[in-house]
Amino acid sequence: MSDVLRFVDVVVVRGGVPIVDHVSWDVAEGERWVVLGPNGAGKTTILALAATLLHPTRGSVEVLDELLGRTDVFELRPRIGLASAALAERIPPHEQVSDVVVTAAYAVTGRWRERYEGGDHGRALWLLDQVGMAGFADRTFGTLSEGERKRVQVARALMTDPELLLLDEPAAGLDVGGREDLVRRLGLIAADDEAPTTVLVTHHLEEIPVGFTHAMLLRSGGVVAAGAIEDVLTADLVSETFGIALDVERRADRWAARAR
Repeated sequence: MSDVLRFVDVVVVRGGVPIVDHVSWDVAEGERWVVLGPNGAGKTTILALAATLLHPTRGSVEVLDELLGRTDVFELRPRIGLASAALAERIPPHEQVSDVVVTAAYAVTGRWRERYEGGDHGRALWLLDQVGMAGFADRTFGTLSEGERKRVQVARALMTDPELLLLDEPAAGLDVGGREDLVRRLGLIAADDEAPTTVLVTHHLEEIPVGFTHAMLLRSGGVVAAGAIEDVLTADLVSETFGIALDVERRADRWAARAR
């Protein structure tokens, strides 16, 4: 099984402060990872490195067997599906939902004069159906609720049939119903053997979908623990990560944490 991601002693410095501090991490093909940690732990920066949107200050990052700094990231990015709040902010509010998805085929946001094939439109509509948004294809992105926008972003991230799927806090800002619906759908994607290797960033154990296999805990830019999810999401390690005594519970392959 080949590595989809490989971080070797990675450091990212901003304003003289390391926001990622000597992180080494390997993600193999077919694995589903969740990256957890408090605010400021470096989670989003880790995802930006994996998405080729950022280069490390020191150390090396390999994405899909390509070494950052020695490859054309614009050729690499169509092989990576990304859903994030930063990306959503770049989507024009007047953009038709089906076009939000289909434009991912050319790694752009906002349709202008591009011509797309019928197969692209068909795949976009199929993906919208998979995330429960089939009836919204003709709506504009700006008219959607937060939960609806999140689901459209997941469909967009899958448009290019990526080898690596990166999800940055996909359930952030959702109410309980919206969160549970999205987490259920992400669990269905994770269960599909044909689905891409996936990395999901979150603050909350409750947002981990069924079927995720590995976890990495971050605190102050460094790795507290990384490995098989059942070995990492222990009360002691999660408490150390968040700086508070927590009990961790696993029920029906879903996780939860509460203060002692």
